[in-house]
Amino acid sequence: MQISETLNEGLKRAYTVVVPAADLARKLDEQIGIVAKTIRMPGFRPGKVPANVVRKLHGAALTGQVLEEAVQEGSQKVLEENKLRPALQPKIEVTKYEPEADLEFTMNLEVLPEVALPDLSGLKLEKWTIPVEDKDVNEAVERLASQQKSFEDAPEGHAAADGDAIIIDFVGKLDGVEFEGGKGEDTQLELGSGMFIPGFEEQLVGVKVGDEKTITVTFPAEYPAENLAGKETTFDVTVKKVQVSKPVEINDEMAKNFGLEGLESLKDILKSQIEREHNALTRTFLKRKLLDALAATHDFPVPESMVEAEFEQIWAQLEREAGDNEEEKAKLEAEKDDYRNIAVRRVRLGLLLSEIGQANNVQITQAEMNRLIAQEAQRYPGQQQQVAKFFTENAMAAAQLRAPLYEEKVVDFILEKAELEEKTVSREELTKALEADDADDVKQSEEAPKKKASKPKAKKADKAEAEAEAAPAEEAAEAAPAEIAEEAPAKPKRKTASKASSKKAE
Repeated sequence: MQISETLNEGLKRAYTVVVPAADLARKLDEQIGIVAKTIRMPGFRPGKVPANVVRKLHGAALTGQVLEEAVQEGSQKVLEENKLRPALQPKIEVTKYEPEADLEFTMNLEVLPEVALPDLSGLKLEKWTIPVEDKDVNEAVERLASQQKSFEDAPEGHAAADGDAIIIDFVGKLDGVEFEGGKGEDTQLELGSGMFIPGFEEQLVGVKVGDEKTITVTFPAEYPAENLAGKETTFDVTVKKVQVSKPVEINDEMAKNFGLEGLESLKDILKSQIEREHNALTRTFLKRKLLDALAATHDFPVPESMVEAEFEQIWAQLEREAGDNEEEKAKLEAEKDDYRNIAVRRVRLGLLLSEIGQANNVQITQAEMNRLIAQEAQRYPGQQQQVAKFFTENAMAAAQLRAPLYEEKVVDFILEKAELEEKTVSREELTKALEADDADDVKQSEEAPKKKASKPKAKKADKAEAEAEAAPAEEAAEAAPAEIAEEAPAKPKRKTASKASSKKAE
């Protein structure tokens, strides 16, 4: 077998491999001999089928098997002899082959860069903490109580206001004709709740018991029922009752409605929930500062193939979010270079954290992997076994599944080595700091995109609360890293004119 290096430029490598015809013939003879001993054919005793008969009947299939094995062995030998760590699966192309002639194939790949490991003992970071105050817990209790509110009939002559509920009958009409799913009887509607299509509730503010009113509304353009989407309709509404909210008393009885012993038990649970929220925020901030510090001190080259794969993943998600909105698409195109910089940053941090983890024997145990697979399988009711089998048999998918957990374990390892200085702040201060970081990164990207990769500009305050970064796959050669905050969840779409019609439309 002859191996010739044809390209060695940066992280790119290319090789030409020639497998002599004699080696191929010998391997083919070996395969034919194995088959001849096991195949059963009429007229021949087991193990006595002549080799020439096997060659005639199965020679083409066995030749293909031999060629495939020769390519696998040759490419593996290239990696071993040159001590290469491929960034992604090498591209292999058979360039020359004729029966009874040499096999020639090319192998193109990018290798992982040499990464200098940082001195983690000298790392200094500021860890922000958010205390849980009594007012935070009390506000949470009040919010919970407001969600449990009930209604009672309003005094005679009371005009319905936002926050009140009305009991109504209604009939929807399109061009004067009643449409399917647009009728409701004895329907309770809380004004200002946003449960009905835009404009419906607002026109019923001020109604009283016995009022009959025709209102005009336009269904949203994205409404699922095509016959109503973007159409102007009318609703004939009869008001049967007006109700006002009945305050829920914050006491032990309210807590017992949740199956708890009393109010103090409820407060303890809410306090724990708030603490978890605060801890998630502070970890997001600390992790972002850690990764920023690592990114600022490491500027090694990264494989273009990994960057491209990461960018395509980012871009596909952004295009899905933009949908058919031409204005959003135009904005994306204008910021395309910024998002490519994000891909570079993700890959670089992923490789760096992967090297740190491997150098310090950070591992995902089989028990942890089994839990990850079980959690993922639960997302597909009725298909749990198939999902579990898929991740068990697919190394690439398994690597992508374990990547977030591996990343967290590497981050934990680094933070244990770092010197942390604690600072007490409010939730508002931390949220603003996260938003400011997003804005600063975008500005720096616009001014000097080659110097520092940016993060996407936060669209809402909620985005600053999302996970700041997420970097490495456990093995860089198996899966490209994934990082940076996810967008805040979109607000739920408004429902239709009634719950009944909403279900029918969907």
